[in-house]
Amino acid sequence: MDLRNHGGSMNQDPRITAYATGELEGREREVFESELAASDSLHREVESMSGLAKQLASAAKPTDRFTEDERSRLLAKCAATRRSRTLAKNSLKVVLWTTVGVAACLIIFAGLVGIIGQNSSPFMMANRMAVEPPAEGLPRAAASHAAAPQTAREPSKTAPQASQSLPEVEVRAAVPVPDVSDMVALQAQTERIVMPKAAPAMKPQALALRRQVAAPQDEEALMELQARHSRVAELEQIVSTPSEFNTEAYAAVRENEFVTAKDNPLSTFSIDVDTASYSNVRRFLDDEIRPPAGAIRTEELINYFRYNYPQPTGDDPFSVNLEVSRAPWNPERELVRIGLKGRELPAEERGPANLVFLIDVSGSMDEPNKLPLLQRSLSALVENLSDEDRVAIVTYAGSSGLVLAPTEGAKKREILEAISNLRAGGSTHGSEGIRLAYETAREQFHEDGNNRVILCTDGDFNVGVTNESELQKLIEKERESGVFLSVLGFGTGNLNDSTMELLANKGNGNYAYIDSISEGRKVLVEQMGSTLFTIAKDVKIQVEFNPARVAGYRLIGYENRLLAKEDFNDDKKDAGEIGAGHTVTALYEIIPVGQAVPGSPSVDPLKYQRPEEDSASASNELLTVKLRYKAPDGDKSKLIEIPLEADEIPAFDAASEDFRFASAVAAFGMKLRGSPDAGKITWSQIQDIARGALGNDPGSYRAEFLTLIEKAKTLGSNGIE
Repeated sequence: MDLRNHGGSMNQDPRITAYATGELEGREREVFESELAASDSLHREVESMSGLAKQLASAAKPTDRFTEDERSRLLAKCAATRRSRTLAKNSLKVVLWTTVGVAACLIIFAGLVGIIGQNSSPFMMANRMAVEPPAEGLPRAAASHAAAPQTAREPSKTAPQASQSLPEVEVRAAVPVPDVSDMVALQAQTERIVMPKAAPAMKPQALALRRQVAAPQDEEALMELQARHSRVAELEQIVSTPSEFNTEAYAAVRENEFVTAKDNPLSTFSIDVDTASYSNVRRFLDDEIRPPAGAIRTEELINYFRYNYPQPTGDDPFSVNLEVSRAPWNPERELVRIGLKGRELPAEERGPANLVFLIDVSGSMDEPNKLPLLQRSLSALVENLSDEDRVAIVTYAGSSGLVLAPTEGAKKREILEAISNLRAGGSTHGSEGIRLAYETAREQFHEDGNNRVILCTDGDFNVGVTNESELQKLIEKERESGVFLSVLGFGTGNLNDSTMELLANKGNGNYAYIDSISEGRKVLVEQMGSTLFTIAKDVKIQVEFNPARVAGYRLIGYENRLLAKEDFNDDKKDAGEIGAGHTVTALYEIIPVGQAVPGSPSVDPLKYQRPEEDSASASNELLTVKLRYKAPDGDKSKLIEIPLEADEIPAFDAASEDFRFASAVAAFGMKLRGSPDAGKITWSQIQDIARGALGNDPGSYRAEFLTLIEKAKTLGSNGIE
């Protein structure tokens, strides 16, 4: 008895279920009851649904077969389902208000047309659809929805055709998910209930209950038992169906595997200063949801934190710092850290900023953790602008517009007023807004300043250029002007993480995810220098491993930043940027010579190849790190080369605080992803390592990390180490 498939009308008007179950309230209930009084068919559907609801309620009466302790444990394990039910109810309210708004608009149109008398006009056609009975098979709510223009608060941004029913996502919003206690009660005839682990995030916790049935004593008991199990199966189908509200998009990430140093002596990658993955993972864990693997980019977790690397002393814009120790998750292996520290720039040396805020004001941004949070975050940035800085605001939805012409930083009230007046509504024409923002930035280009577009969005582009490859070409063309692009992500449910990361990478900028006002201040105020002021671009790292010391290695993270070895010397190849004061950390796990490399095939020794007797191979060098970078306005790269020597590998406990803390974050990311390379390290061990390496912790970001480990420990393995 699946409520979603019961009767043809159930797939059309979600208010029927909500009304029958008492979840329709306030103005929505009044509007529905007025329709109910005027429609016999609607009244019959409500009565039918009320009967079904009562039947379910009757079947869900508690029994005494469970002790209070057993019942409490079962309910605790099913808590995630209640959160899914709350999300469904909230989404239903959005749909209902949308329906009311559309109906009101159509009534107004009908009145105007009646006065004017244009019976053959398009307005009269809309009027007929609003007031005449819908065609057979198409209920009133579905017809109204199909005829009306798309509104800002609708979950689906592509308006359905008249022959279509309401989107499935809206129907599911209206289905009342049975309370977990009801499901437990319906299992009263079973001996044992086995609760599987929660499904991965983005498919919120499907609950599939498996039963071991006790043998009935007589035929009557058998029939009752079968009836109960049938009802349980029907309820399970409702609860176990993954929610479609969450359409967040993440690129697939396949972890780097171990390779042999003899066959692959060079490892090349672009630096990454993005931090979006960490704050996004924090959002998942705060909501007690395990993040999807694609959302966990280990290098971004590591680089979310600042490390106390020394300032550069020479002409290069950053220092290079190398360290090696034992790997905490496998003491038989070694861990190498490469740390970069960008030069700090005093405010007086940064030059004026030419900033264009490119703000998504489409309907999908009309949520508290999207546009309102964005407005507060940008307001914090505006308060810290210098008088010489210039700010412009471009918005985009169904169309784009310049809502604030380039304005001096001294006119803060004018800028703040423009930000506060932003309102969400319409579809998302992102490509048109991008072009206008770059055009505005080019017009105010400052040769000695920071020229940047700051894209603020949930990434839900659905009008104009929408696919990633076309957006990438657009950004690559626009960056040639010398205007960089930073991306700030907001919100949940339809976060297009993969597109936003791509745009920032190709736009010579960085990508951050704002999940709170404190994160907004961190990115745009506390770290404004490193976020907005680039000191080196196209920074590439190439590591050459000594096969006399290294049997195999793997780079931890940076999976989507890998480059071919030939790309290192090719100045046409794009790479990452580093900002003033930025720190960048990369970790390599090394298998010493004499140990087997996982996944390495076994082959016989080659007959004609002789081992090379090279003095460098026999030295104490583990590896050599080479870096290339360009000045922010340069086209030719400069080379830095530094070897790492180590006669003996120190114990992990003897490593620096920064080394140990970065290692803890790396282990956290690997374990959260379920990586086999995390070895047997436990959540408690990771927590102990991080706690012992807090060091100087401005902002208490490292201390906050301890709480995330605790949440992952409870959520990730149901409390099991």
